[in-house]
Amino acid sequence: MTPAAQLLAALRAHPDGVAGTELCQQLGVTRAAVWSHIESLREAGFEIIASPHRGYQLVAAPDALLAVDLQSRQRNGQLIGNAIRVLPQTTSTNDEASRAALEGHPEGLVIFAESQSAGRGRMGRRWSSPAGRGLWFSVLLRPSLAPSECTQLTAASANALVRAIQSTTGITPEIKWPNDLLIKGKKIAGILTEMSAELEHVRSVILGIGIDANQTASEFPADLRPIATSLKLATGKTVSRADLAEAVLRELDREYARILAGQFAAVAEEWGSRCSTLGKQVTIDMGARRVRGRAEALDENGALLLRTEHGRIERIIGGEVTLTK
Repeated sequence: MTPAAQLLAALRAHPDGVAGTELCQQLGVTRAAVWSHIESLREAGFEIIASPHRGYQLVAAPDALLAVDLQSRQRNGQLIGNAIRVLPQTTSTNDEASRAALEGHPEGLVIFAESQSAGRGRMGRRWSSPAGRGLWFSVLLRPSLAPSECTQLTAASANALVRAIQSTTGITPEIKWPNDLLIKGKKIAGILTEMSAELEHVRSVILGIGIDANQTASEFPADLRPIATSLKLATGKTVSRADLAEAVLRELDREYARILAGQFAAVAEEWGSRCSTLGKQVTIDMGARRVRGRAEALDENGALLLRTEHGRIERIIGGEVTLTK
């Protein structure tokens, strides 16, 4: 965490104000350095007042995604979000995270973008990413998992998003296999998991996540309006993207720890309780192949177990699912 982020965290921990001398002691810097960081935060849009009796006090924060703000919200020992970048625009945050992986950046890096010009979902589909309206970000992981086990990360991420949205807005989305979150049947978020591996060694996994936070109906492309929604449309209120990002990174970190601890059975049980696909008759399109059957459960690696029309169990890693009428 940078000194400015540490200072911001200290101000948040003391809502009634904190003395400059105490900040010096906490950060291990001079009063001049504290003043310099205070000024840089003010220039970034934070309203910080100073008084002889209360010291420095954080009064308001800007309505924007700022790396210093997001870093200041990280908990001690939190892996996901140990490094955070916020870009004004990029083609795709997954592309940015993939480059960071190739450069040898350690896991935990999170890259946000205010907008993406070529955001993508599964099967190369375009993901609408209007500026300042949602959370568009990618997480770099280097899990000690076999390649076949990395499907677990998609289910774990879905759990994390549900809990974060629930704690931030009071709304509980449902999960649609393999990687979507829905509110009243409309898509609110998606997960794109991309892996780089050789034989039985995983070099990196990129979790690409998009959450529609504050779009109005007219801000969705015409072809998406019947099938997509935003948290603002669902709640009638503007959502703090910084608060949502804080909750999402915290929950992702919790779920990732469960995966690394070998607790996927618990992850899968929670996922199953939230998934609208399980127990339904479905059709799954996998390119040139189509299968029909009943979605039963996730297996130990996170693949969907489908009981086909012929009564056998088939393991499905990915595909386009629709309910069979």
